Amino acid sequence: MELYYAPLACSLATRIALYEAGAPAAFIAVDTRTKLVADGSDFRAINAMGQVPVLRTDDGELLTENPAVLQYVADRYPESHLAPSGGMPRYRLQQLLNFITSELHKVVFIPLLDPRSGDGAKAFARDKATERLAFLNAQLDGREYLLDRFTVADAYLVTVLNWARFSGVDLGQFMAVDAYFNRLRERPSIARALAEELVLYQEQQARRAA
Repeated sequence: MELYYAPLACSLATRIALYEAGAPAAFIAVDTRTKLVADGSDFRAINAMGQVPVLRTDDGELLTENPAVLQYVADRYPESHLAPSGGMPRYRLQQLLNFITSELHKVVFIPLLDPRSGDGAKAFARDKATERLAFLNAQLDGREYLLDRFTVADAYLVTVLNWARFSGVDLGQFMAVDAYFNRLRERPSIARALAEELVLYQEQQARRAA
């Protein structure tokens, strides 16, 4: 498999899932600002939207959209138990993935992180953040993970919560969320992925500034 990723972007969740599964994969860096792959080729030839993640499967299929990519990895390596196999537990996983991608990733963090967002868009996102993080806080109160064990939903949520430090969102206001994030970022797969991609992110930012 090959994962097209951008440092500390939402594709980090797939890197975490691959590490959890012990899955062999090649990681191919993308600059989502220039839409260029590390070898200088046009990333839009891989994904016309110019967005990560993109997973190239062993069969050569290209898969996009984070919830779909994460579930593919979980199903490809069922022994990792990264997703329930079916029934209501699987629907609960999909519910969580959709909440993270639509209510947190897109509604809250994209406006706060995008330098093109105006003050009105950022104010709207901060207002929405309070309600959504309060909801998440209630869901996590007294729980170690989003479901009864670590799943790809946790990989995605940790990835999104990591953006709080870059966007001015104070997770400390939400004790269960803050405790969850601080606990899970010590998990070996997450600690490894965060450390690796932080270095890559800093290198990318230095190249952009040069």
